[in-house]
Amino acid sequence: MGRAAVAAIVSLWIIPVSIIVNRIVLEPYMDEIFHIPQAQQYCIGNFRNWDPMITTPPGLYVLSLVHAAVLYPVLFLADQASLFSDTCSTVILRSTNCILAVLCSVLFYEIFTMWRPTLDDRRATLYSVILSLYPLHWFFTFLYYTDVASVAAVLSMHLASLKKNYWLSALLGAFAVSMRQTNIIWVLFIACSEVIGIVFSTQRNNARVGYLDSVSMEESQQIGSSYLGTASNLRKRKAIKVEDVAEDTVVASVSTSTSSAGLLDEIKVILSTSWSKKWEILITFSPFFMVLAAFLAFIWWNGSIVLGAKEAHSVSPHFAQLMYFGLISVLATAPVHFNMDGHADLLKSFWKNRPLSFILSFAAIIASFISIHFFSMAHPYLLADNRHYTFYLWRKVIMAHQFMKYLLVPIYVCSWFSLFSMLGRVKRKIWLMVYFIATAAVLVPAPLIEFRYYTIPFYFFMLNSHITNDRGWLLMGLLYLLVNIFTMGMFLFHPFKWDHEPGIQRFIW
Repeated sequence: MGRAAVAAIVSLWIIPVSIIVNRIVLEPYMDEIFHIPQAQQYCIGNFRNWDPMITTPPGLYVLSLVHAAVLYPVLFLADQASLFSDTCSTVILRSTNCILAVLCSVLFYEIFTMWRPTLDDRRATLYSVILSLYPLHWFFTFLYYTDVASVAAVLSMHLASLKKNYWLSALLGAFAVSMRQTNIIWVLFIACSEVIGIVFSTQRNNARVGYLDSVSMEESQQIGSSYLGTASNLRKRKAIKVEDVAEDTVVASVSTSTSSAGLLDEIKVILSTSWSKKWEILITFSPFFMVLAAFLAFIWWNGSIVLGAKEAHSVSPHFAQLMYFGLISVLATAPVHFNMDGHADLLKSFWKNRPLSFILSFAAIIASFISIHFFSMAHPYLLADNRHYTFYLWRKVIMAHQFMKYLLVPIYVCSWFSLFSMLGRVKRKIWLMVYFIATAAVLVPAPLIEFRYYTIPFYFFMLNSHITNDRGWLLMGLLYLLVNIFTMGMFLFHPFKWDHEPGIQRFIW
């Protein structure tokens, strides 16, 4: 078990499925009709050409250029490519994401073992393989979209930050932004997460020193009031006690006190400690500030966050996206959410923190109703394109009745409470707030409902929730497998035609 095992297991399905997809879907499909020709222009050295319908930066095309350069000598010797441009076929370009999907699975493993050192190799391997099966990530592994490359870059950035290599993390963050502009939010999220970790690590260290000093003072008082021999024995016992419990009992008590503190208390700690360590923080995280400055300069130069098709991708307050994300994430983790123990813990926590829990629940429901009523959008692409599953979910579920979207509000709210409950067992309240803000900043401006936009925030939830229910993980893996078989089967073997447009159409996420 280990990273090699994870890569081998994931490759066992990527290779055959990729072959099947490329034999059946010979021509570029959906967004590939923009991405593949653009990458091929780069392959012939035409870097000035740009399709105005492409909204994202050229990071994927540059990465594919490197991928093709690595493959070219092999293909040339095998007499499969006489010119370098021959290596930029649809099959080769799609294989870029296949390689990156294997890399993502290894990154899952590395982050699990780095973030959770007590997790054994068998579990880390199992969890990494199952996350690689997540349907929105799995499906686009076999097409030439930006999603898998974006996930790989963000995960690499996250791993580098966990290893405290902030210059590398920021560099990978800049590369992630070159894949998709909204990744700037995850650059800032990771920087904020590290600042939170540094601040509370400092607090724990100070508390530990204070505890040891108090123990030493207590010893001195006892020594002064006892016989020398008795004091000597007592000193030995105290020393053993300090050595044994300093790292466990003391740190646990500090963690308990901070975890029971309110959000305002944690914000106060962050502000006060950050101000006292402001120069250290500014210097340490200056690489991330450079990435942010470069991104703001790009927006000023471009006049918008998107590159092309600006009218169809204008920023809009689509707060309902948060509601959809909460529900989709809970459904994607149903085997670990829908269990009696989890519901019992959530109800106990809810009752223990009353009346604050009732106030927060009421506020969340009111905010959700406002979001659904005033900020629920139906993009023209959503209404007109029956190739996407969101088309049917919108028409058959959300708009099945004029009151249906309001009846779903309690489910949306419960979904978010469930997500926060799972994260709150291991993360601080201020981290939950930063995560929610980052997720909102990524999803709310997007007018189009695209479940693939949910992939990165979903992965951050899974990597930080510390779920250890092996049975739940296995059931999740089975659920993902069934969904993948269905969606890929519909995509490959149930094509259809439009009356108003020639060509074969296929169902896609």
